[in-house]
Amino acid sequence: MFKKFYLSLFFSREFYTLLVVDIILFVLSYGIEFLFGIAQLFLLLLVMAVVADYAILFYRRHPLSVLRMMSEAFSNGDENKISISIVNHYPFQVRLRIIDELPVQFQMRGFVLPAVLRAGEEIEIPYLLKPLSRGEYVFYDINVYIKSPLRLVIRRNTTKAERMVKVLPSFFSLRQYELMAHSNNLSESGNRRIRKLGQSLEFEQIKEYVTGDDLRGINWKATARKGGQLMVNNYTDEKSQQVYCVIDTGRVMKMPFEGMTLLDYAINATLILSRVALIKRDKAGIVTFGEKIYNVLPADHKALQMASILEVLYNQQSSFPETDFEKLFVLTRTRITQRSLIVLFTNFESLSALQRQLPYIRSIARSHLLLIVFFENTELRQLTDQKVRDVESLYIKTIAEKFVYEKRMMVKELQKHGIATILTAPQNLTVNTVNKYLEIKARLAI
Repeated sequence: MFKKFYLSLFFSREFYTLLVVDIILFVLSYGIEFLFGIAQLFLLLLVMAVVADYAILFYRRHPLSVLRMMSEAFSNGDENKISISIVNHYPFQVRLRIIDELPVQFQMRGFVLPAVLRAGEEIEIPYLLKPLSRGEYVFYDINVYIKSPLRLVIRRNTTKAERMVKVLPSFFSLRQYELMAHSNNLSESGNRRIRKLGQSLEFEQIKEYVTGDDLRGINWKATARKGGQLMVNNYTDEKSQQVYCVIDTGRVMKMPFEGMTLLDYAINATLILSRVALIKRDKAGIVTFGEKIYNVLPADHKALQMASILEVLYNQQSSFPETDFEKLFVLTRTRITQRSLIVLFTNFESLSALQRQLPYIRSIARSHLLLIVFFENTELRQLTDQKVRDVESLYIKTIAEKFVYEKRMMVKELQKHGIATILTAPQNLTVNTVNKYLEIKARLAI
């Protein structure tokens, strides 16, 4: 009990200031005798004030009601709102310093929320947190340091509030891109339709034959019943296509950008692209791979598909071994048998790295419409824009320009083989990928 009391009681800065003043009076009283009596009286009053302050602060067993309010899951890379609700049960105004024990991933050691509450007042204090990695985040206790109007003693009130929150791929942007998908008005003028989609096996109706109808669709049984009037089967145009987001989780995706890895950016873009594809009545699927195939979620447009996609993407982590594109090629031949749009999120830092994987990439592109998305190194771009001041800066700028040039050469190499490509800065990844998908959808290219 004494230990608990000791850990809950602190003296304020105002108390130590007054104590220093009293010590100075005692020191000066060696030369000025009448100050000794003043110093003694001052010390007595200070002790009485401390006792009184302690009494009014600790006479209530539960001085405050404290509650942390937040959502069940956080959106990675976005500002998430948390609120601390506090009710003052004292009959006087109090000053508070609130320290919420945040998850270790945030590394925020000086996080303090100040507040002033009148007697019986209830307030809600909001603050924002921006997680930069996916996973499980644990919030711990809420510590509130209380001062009475005398401001000499501080009482610490600790509220047990341990709670785990899942940080999922960015879902705050889903609404924005849902509206974008619904309001898409890409003009088809000037866009060449690469090929007409085939007919699905879904039967629509039997109708009378008119000139231009496909003779292979004649229904001879219905024709016989109509007394010789030719009747043909009519089928609906095929609209639902398979869209697979394939994410490379190898070491090339560990590169950081503004606190997040390239893998995190790819996962956020995958989540939004999958949602847009489902809105467009396509089937969305997921593949993650590295040195081996980790996850395969078959393309579908069922109601719970987005929940399944979130579950797959939630715990993805990058690894150090080199990515095996041969295993991806085998997967596309054996598991993805229908022609699909495959959006491959990966990264190549050199032309030789691309050329090693090019045979497998070309093989995948023969059976599917392949869109390769890789990343522009924005730090190199900044180096190429710097002014040359000496030989060292000239050397650095030349090397940076070489790597930037190689990135452009990779795009040309892929396009030479008929492979669609997006080279983008990480912050523009989602917008560029969704726009490219909408363009492909408008051109009926799948």
